[in-house]
Amino acid sequence: MHAYRSHTCADLTAAHVGETVRLSGWVHRIRDHGGVLFIDLRDHFGITQVLADSDSPAFADIEKLRAEFCVRIEGTVKARDASLVNTKLKTGEIEVYARKMDILGAADDLPLPVFGEPDYPEETRLSYRFLDLRRDNLHANMMLRSNVVRSMRQRMWDTGFTEFQTPIITASSPEGARDFLVPSRLHPGKFYALPQAPQQFKQLIMVSGFDKYFQIAPCFRDEDPRADRSPTDFYQLDVEMSFIEQEDVFSTVGPVLQGVFEEFAGGKKVDPAADWPRIPYAESLLKYGTDKPDLRNPIEMQVVSDHFRDSGFAIFAKLLENDGTEIRAIPAPTGGSRKFCDRMNAFAQAQGLPGMGYIFWRERDRSPVYNEVMAKIEAGDTDFSQFRAESEYYKDFENRIVSMLKAGDPLDKIKARELAELYLGDIEAAGPLAKNIGPIRTEAIRQQLGLGIGDAAFFLGGKPAQFEGVAAKARDEIGRELKLVDENRFAFAWIVDFPMYEADAESGKIDFSHNPFSMPQGGMDALDGDPLQVLGYQYDLACNGYELLSGAIRNHKPEIMYRAFEIAGYPNSEVDKRFGGMVKAFKYGAPPHGGCAAGIDRIVMLLANEQNIRQVIMFPMNQRAEDLLLHAPSDPTNEQLRDLGLRLAPKS
Repeated sequence: MHAYRSHTCADLTAAHVGETVRLSGWVHRIRDHGGVLFIDLRDHFGITQVLADSDSPAFADIEKLRAEFCVRIEGTVKARDASLVNTKLKTGEIEVYARKMDILGAADDLPLPVFGEPDYPEETRLSYRFLDLRRDNLHANMMLRSNVVRSMRQRMWDTGFTEFQTPIITASSPEGARDFLVPSRLHPGKFYALPQAPQQFKQLIMVSGFDKYFQIAPCFRDEDPRADRSPTDFYQLDVEMSFIEQEDVFSTVGPVLQGVFEEFAGGKKVDPAADWPRIPYAESLLKYGTDKPDLRNPIEMQVVSDHFRDSGFAIFAKLLENDGTEIRAIPAPTGGSRKFCDRMNAFAQAQGLPGMGYIFWRERDRSPVYNEVMAKIEAGDTDFSQFRAESEYYKDFENRIVSMLKAGDPLDKIKARELAELYLGDIEAAGPLAKNIGPIRTEAIRQQLGLGIGDAAFFLGGKPAQFEGVAAKARDEIGRELKLVDENRFAFAWIVDFPMYEADAESGKIDFSHNPFSMPQGGMDALDGDPLQVLGYQYDLACNGYELLSGAIRNHKPEIMYRAFEIAGYPNSEVDKRFGGMVKAFKYGAPPHGGCAAGIDRIVMLLANEQNIRQVIMFPMNQRAEDLLLHAPSDPTNEQLRDLGLRLAPKS
């Protein structure tokens, strides 16, 4: 028999009853049932129940055990009584009667429990990550991650890609984040950088004549942490192909990711890759307020500026007098109650806005004079003075109807009936905005948004860049609150046509807004006009509100690259200095090529149904980019600094 185990803690079934077995693992839980001790023994594979009574030679030793002791147990497999079978365990039909127990590793008092999934402070969990990883949920997440990577790798090989490894110590590259610099001992005063991505190397692989490359690549970026982003390093599925166009990337990578999600979705619906919509960047911002929309939420924002222009709502009317401003509506089907509207208004205030205007539509008891008004309209009678107390908008109502009827046009009589229905019929608009702009404008808004009784709409105004972020959050919040989001689905969308450049809000300086190595749509000709109108062959893949993938068709022509960087303020000499290797390679027959990179951590986070990316990383940093287990970053020794020719500035 093996020194430590004949079986794992997930192997034993009723077929093993009567056999002598040896198991090793951790004491998951101990239960004392009056002279009979039960141990749930856990290893990587599962749990087996072990028992010892006073007749067992191991009883006295087992009495001394505590949770998370690592032990070896030898005993006999026994069948459980039918009433005691645990169907939740693979080994639930049996238990092991202990005859011998050895402690392989004793455990101190636990700083956090492993049994169960209690919510413990993250500082404690990260300081004792090796214990945290023993817990069922986190352990399962790490196995999910490993299996997702295995699946990705196999699918890429099956699709005709070849795996290559690129350097970890390299030169600095503008990828949109800060580099981690590595001082050189052999070249004092100079620094390497950890790669933000294998961008230049994978393009050089294409120039070198390899057709399809992929890599499960570690990337390093000194970024501010977020719930969905590690502050130091992450892994991505890195892909590059030669002689391709944008659609080739979509048709190649889409099915790979669809397959991975279907394999690990746990029964959730996965939209087929062939149906993933292509949404232009500008359209995505307009409809969803973000370039990573959650399409499980059916709400789409619309521009409603014309309904507020010169209206009685002075705030929006005055706002629209300024160039570049607009009013957008967020429809809220089934959200038509003052209580809900007030709650969403408070949500906007919590995001730093004064609030959100709203209108909601409700059923109205028809005015008791409705039939009389309709009869007068039908008769062409223009005296409505007897009804002046019936509507707060009556004066406007009366003037309009009288004007129509005096015209004598049969079509105007139809319009008069519609107007009476609007003022006195069975649907009314409510809320402060409705009162200010009147029923004609509110009805036009309702019809544009396709809303009805019991629905609402929320409104934000100004320059879009200033409110789109809050609008996106409000859309998500409204969708969740009203249970409009299909939680049982993975919904994907390709976001395309990203702008190549952006202007600094204060200085007006032009810089790249996305990947600087992308090919501009229209090539060199596109770079002769307004830089802010230039679109790139750049694309992202969004899923359930997260960006999963980013990529581009590359700029492989040196003359176009020089011009593209010149617009962003980089002279040719700077391009040669920073990207000399790639520019040189492009002068020797570079093929058209493109690719993408998909974030593995974020994909696993979605599949594991986690809200925090640290839940799917084996040994993550905390929010302050600290490793609480191995105590990084740490102070260098004087000897290390001398070897590198460095001196630290005094701490401020």
